[in-house]
Amino acid sequence: MITFGLPKGRLADQVVAALAEIGPVQVDGRELVVPGRDGGVRFLLLKPPDVPAYVARGVADLGVAGLDVLREHPADVLEPVTTTLGRCRLSLCGRPGSDLVARMREDGLRVATKYPRMAGEALSRRGLVAELIPLHGSVELAVVVGLADAVVDLVETGATLRAHGLVEYATLAEVSARVVVNRASYALQREALAPFLERLGRCDEGR
Repeated sequence: MITFGLPKGRLADQVVAALAEIGPVQVDGRELVVPGRDGGVRFLLLKPPDVPAYVARGVADLGVAGLDVLREHPADVLEPVTTTLGRCRLSLCGRPGSDLVARMREDGLRVATKYPRMAGEALSRRGLVAELIPLHGSVELAVVVGLADAVVDLVETGATLRAHGLVEYATLAEVSARVVVNRASYALQREALAPFLERLGRCDEGR
């Protein structure tokens, strides 16, 4: 029996579509464990940040997690497949009309983010100085009310930014979902895992 860690939410729909005939029988928000269509797999419906932990500890053999989750909460898992599922970008954003990048090279700014590890590493690589303010809710509000000068956040369409009067200044990283696999499972059940890796691998535009 293969156990797959399926992240709840928008990404779940994309993963289910990619897996097609070997995916879960039916994804119901009230269910926690869902059988697969071929009987040889079950799916655990998990909060996205929890997927790597279940896989690392062997409760799930494999799963799907966004790059943001994997970099913010490192886990001892393999990442054999990069997909284009859930693709977005980690961007530096702020009010229009101010050269945030130039200001950060000179003086540093207060930057609100839900991704302090990724943001800190990405800004440092570019020689940008910032005081990071970790938040869990709407980071746009931090700029609107003056808590921060800028935000680093995941951006897909930019609609939320525009709704709060903010613009993108720089893309810091491209983000998409990875297939994560338990190390022991990869060594002992590679043949059984192959159909999942192949189908999810087709979501990689580079293939």
